[in-house]
Amino acid sequence: MTVSKDKVVVSIRDLHKYFGSLEVLKGIDLDVMRGEVVVILGPSGSGKSTLLRCVNLLEKPTKGEIWFEDNLITDPKSNVNKTREHIGMVFQSFNLFPHLTAKRNIMLAQRKVLKRSKEEAERIAIQQLEKVGLSDKIEYLPAQLSGGQQQRVAIARALAMDPHVMLFDEATSALDPELVRGVLDVMRELALGGMTMMVVTHEMGFAREVADRVVFMDEGVIVEQGTPAEVFDNPQSPRTQDFLGHIT
Repeated sequence: MTVSKDKVVVSIRDLHKYFGSLEVLKGIDLDVMRGEVVVILGPSGSGKSTLLRCVNLLEKPTKGEIWFEDNLITDPKSNVNKTREHIGMVFQSFNLFPHLTAKRNIMLAQRKVLKRSKEEAERIAIQQLEKVGLSDKIEYLPAQLSGGQQQRVAIARALAMDPHVMLFDEATSALDPELVRGVLDVMRELALGGMTMMVVTHEMGFAREVADRVVFMDEGVIVEQGTPAEVFDNPQSPRTQDFLGHIT
């Protein structure tokens, strides 16, 4: 994928993250281009989720730099909240407010963070729920929705904030297998629409089909990266070969 340097959206340089004496990220270098879908694979404990959480500054890097759209967001003077307005994140857990309807869950951050009017926030909430296939569930509470539907509400909530990049951290791993497809379909549509995405997932079929680039991590480092065909069909590292041999 040939993209000029001015199209870099996220640039990570020599990123380290310690939890106490445990080094979870050991010098990560990674660029994500505008409109690119980067899928991050690796065994549990390899640092994938920590990497995403550092990009969103939910975790403070111990050392290194993260640039987001030409802003050094790891600078202590950086406005974290302003940065987060442009970075959508969807977690394994849905984190919906149980007492609010699907529509109101999506309206809340728009009103509080973006200061949108009630009418505008409501219009956008309905629009985003239609986009994720839930136009008939607008007034439902989370408890009235399946896990897959709740996750789609969470995606719609993130999209309503007009993010420049979307981070997905194991967005389907808490779902029953039959509910996974609906969420992956939404993610697939986002990718086709040109959304810049960093996706941590164990869904190999999705990675092979949708990713522009696959990054394999192990023990806090990037072991290998390339196109899905390169990584899945011709992995160079013995560690990648071993990992894929156990799951594909």
